[in-house]
Amino acid sequence: MVKHIIVWKFKEALNNKIEQAAAIKTALEGLVGKIDGLQEMHILTERFDCSSGDIMMDSTFVSKAALDGYQKHPLHQEIANGLVCPVMEQRLSFDYEI
Repeated sequence: MVKHIIVWKFKEALNNKIEQAAAIKTALEGLVGKIDGLQEMHILTERFDCSSGDIMMDSTFVSKAALDGYQKHPLHQEIANGLVCPVMEQRLSFDYEI
């Protein structure tokens, strides 16, 4: 099993951060069952004020190969390029085996 964690920071000038976070959460969590090897997807939008990121993705894959497949999958690419990347100024990731 592999964990894939991402923390995003919205662009400072973005006005509708709450709506964007909700749309990203719905879209990404909706990928479970649609991409082979993706076991869990949790998008966290409620955070303490001391947090340096705006959204966190906590996902679980059956293997590193499944994570690699997810990265290239057209459904993931559509969400990443159409919904996430245009509104983010920073992305940090951390992948590890469990």
